[in-house]
Amino acid sequence: MKLQSKNRLRASALGALVVSGALVLTACGSDDNSTPSKDGSTKAAAPVDNAMCEGAKGQLLASGSSAQKNAVDEWIKAYMASCPGVEVNYKSSSSGEGIVAFNQGTVGFAGSDSALKPAEVEDSKKVCKDGQGINLPMVGGPIAIGYNLNGVDNLVLDAPTLAKIFNSKIKKWDDEAIKKLNPGVTLPSTAIQAFHRSEDSGTTQNLGKYLSKTATADWPYEPEKKWPAPGGQAASGSAGVAAQVKQTDGAIGYFELSYATSQDIKTVALNTGAAAAVPATSENASKAIAAAKIEGTGKDLALKLDYTTKADGAYPIVLVTYEIVCDKGNKAETLDTVKSFLNYTSSEAGQKLLTDKGYAPIPAEINAKVRETVASLS
Repeated sequence: MKLQSKNRLRASALGALVVSGALVLTACGSDDNSTPSKDGSTKAAAPVDNAMCEGAKGQLLASGSSAQKNAVDEWIKAYMASCPGVEVNYKSSSSGEGIVAFNQGTVGFAGSDSALKPAEVEDSKKVCKDGQGINLPMVGGPIAIGYNLNGVDNLVLDAPTLAKIFNSKIKKWDDEAIKKLNPGVTLPSTAIQAFHRSEDSGTTQNLGKYLSKTATADWPYEPEKKWPAPGGQAASGSAGVAAQVKQTDGAIGYFELSYATSQDIKTVALNTGAAAAVPATSENASKAIAAAKIEGTGKDLALKLDYTTKADGAYPIVLVTYEIVCDKGNKAETLDTVKSFLNYTSSEAGQKLLTDKGYAPIPAEINAKVRETVASLS
């Protein structure tokens, strides 16, 4: 009897251990498919239709824009959880570095916050046999102007004032131009510490497009990926600029909104001439992006954005990140995986994920053309 009793206890303990282990494994699995929300809780990542995994296999390398990094990380997490046997690696660097890597044939696709230039398209023909590189708009969002100013929780700036700040013409936070835009706000005489990207960046170029269109007298520079203005301090990547703003009193910089929300960095509301100053939000960026027009030809879907909009609630400092691919001549060993992954990122589920991460989904009409183009890649 004693022996039987011991055996039953041993069996019960083993059973409990198995159940406990199963629960641990289940919990680990759910962690792989959940995303932290702003309040610290988790929720299921955007589901991937298993049909999208068809043909995908092996390793897919990609690189480029750091502005889309947080979106791509979430996409990869959901995609790889649903498509076993596939590994997607995205190196967050810069738009310029991504395009170089693509035109050298070392990545399956590149992320760029600016459409390919004619010279870059020409270079791509060496890699895209019988084809060329094209732009697929995949991620939209506001370029937030983040700041760190002790005692100031709400700040409004307009394009000319912003241009003078980044052009080293306004050097103190209590400058009259800033005071005029912020009546009732006590502004300290703290020195302005302006941060910009150190490497070629599509985010820099998009900020430059906004300033060159809306503050022509104060921003006499062509919108290029390389930072053009004198003065200021440089940092690497959106993450680097955000980190410097976060730790420096008197700082101001620019980066994709998700870097501000994830680090609790305060952001500027823009006086655009609309009825009220417009804060940087996904919804307000979507209002601006919705007015974009396709200016690319053939399968190229490069967009033309209206940086001068004065529509109520439209935040005009926006960027669209393109995934750069070959229309024809993609490498046979990665073609199916590229199509599979981009089919997911442009899907309703993939785009829905963007809003939760501080991005703006691509307008439905344009996104439908993206999916059509992805399906036609060869």
